[in-house]
Order: sequence, then C-alpha cells, then structure tokens
Amino acid sequence: MSTDRAPVHVSVLPAETLTLLDPQAGQTWIDCTVGGGGHTRLLAERIGPTGRVIGLDQDPTMLELARSRLAGLPVELVHANFDQLGEVLTARGLDRVDGVLADLGFSSDQLGEKARGLSFREDGPLDMRLDPTAGATAADMVNTMSEAGLADTFWEFGEERHSRRVAKRIVERRAHQPFTTTADFANVVRSCVPRSGSIDPATRVFQALRIAVNDELGALDRLLAMLPRVVKVGGAAGIISFHSLEDRRVKQAFREPTVWQQVTKKPVEAGDEETARNPRARSAKLRVARRVGNR
Repeated sequence: MSTDRAPVHVSVLPAETLTLLDPQAGQTWIDCTVGGGGHTRLLAERIGPTGRVIGLDQDPTMLELARSRLAGLPVELVHANFDQLGEVLTARGLDRVDGVLADLGFSSDQLGEKARGLSFREDGPLDMRLDPTAGATAADMVNTMSEAGLADTFWEFGEERHSRRVAKRIVERRAHQPFTTTADFANVVRSCVPRSGSIDPATRVFQALRIAVNDELGALDRLLAMLPRVVKVGGAAGIISFHSLEDRRVKQAFREPTVWQQVTKKPVEAGDEETARNPRARSAKLRVARRVGNR
C-alpha cells in the first residue's frame, strides 16, 4: 500500500468514545489500534501537549499512513499488536496508564488493498494477515490444515452452519490445485453454501479464516486479561467490537465487579446519521469500563 496519501478510513463512534472515556489534559493513554489515526488524534487533542498517547498497530503500513495525520501531536507510534501492550509499557518505563482504547475492526485502507486478500469482492492473493511481516497466510492454512480443523475453524470463528461441507470441498479441491487467490477460494465456498438474503455465502468463512490467521480472539483474550494490570484505578478502558464473538468476551471481562465499574451497561451503537455517512459503523459496539479497587 502506498503511504503518500491520507487514510480513507473513518473512525466509528468518535463523539461517543471521547465522551465516555473522558480523557483529561496531561494524562497518558494507549490507542491499541491506530489504523488511520482517527481515534488517536481525538485522544491526543484532548490530553494536550502535556499528555502522551502511545499508539500501537500490528501493521507497519498503517502506522506510516497515520503518521502525517498525527504530526505535531504528543503521539508515539509503535509497531506491535495489542497483546504486547505490557512489553511496550515496560520498555518505556511505564507501569500503568490513565486509559486504553481498542477498536477491533480492521481499517478500510487495509480492506481496499487487493494484496491483503481480506476481501472477496476483488481478486487478490489469499493472504489475510493484518501484519504482513509475520505469520502464516490464509493460503498456508487452507492448503495444509486438516478437514476437521478447517470445519472447526469455520464453525467456531464464523458460525458457518455448512462448515463441514465447505471443509470437505476445500480438501478435495486442493488435492489437485492448491488455493492461491481470494476469488478462487470464494467461488469454491459459494458452491457449498446456499445464499440467504443479501449476504454473500462466502462472508462467514472469510471472517473465520481472517480471525484464525491473525489469532484475533486469542489476542483479545490476552489484552482483556492484561488490562487490570495496566489501567490505573480510576482510569478507563474502551473497546469497540464488530461481531458477537468479540463483544461477548468484552462484556464478560467488564462484568468483574472487583476490577471494573461498567460505564456502559449495554453497548453503545451508532445512530442513523453516522451509519448513513459511514455504513461500516452499523455493526460497531462500544463498551467502556472504569477501573476500581485498591490497585
């Protein structure tokens, strides 16, 4: 992806996020998912020149894309996944911070880059890695994983009812022609899954594969377990999720009364005006909690 342009991604729930997190001048905050830098900029403008925002992203290209948007603000950008938050803070001599924000959706800039292979709408390499510098690709996974493993992945991470049929067909096809492109893979999936309404039959399998390739739920579990150790008492944590597998985990973690006071009893969702302007916001759910306890 070229970085000589501004990000096209539009951050979801910007006003609600800022109001509920309530960052103050001089504080130190973590944006776990910089993306195009929209939320990072909002935090940095609120905490002012005496504050500090450390912005993480597992995709170095996104960090470069956001850099110009954040120029002149008290922001340090770090190439790291959010489950490395503890290590990032330790390396900077920090024990705890005033707040943490994580937007778990991937960026429109990433989705629009064919080489990522995140979308089945345009043909591209079957990659799907959010960090293109590390890990196995989606092609590696679908061409080597067992039939049972594929079926379990599609069911667990995509809730695909036809997971076993899809897995069987993948294994049959790859025996004589390995998968290399998103269009080819999507067409094979479509041949196994009946269409239901306007949703493309490949949607759930693509979601499941992307989650598995990037260990998204594992990373979220590690972040949620880490938050009580890194957020100061009185500090806040906010997480924006985009599907039920993520939201259930966040909801459960923030229900621990000895650690968190829930600021949002129910997830905050975008209103009609925002969804009309930014359709991606339709599935966004924001949960915020404030750290309680003695430590």
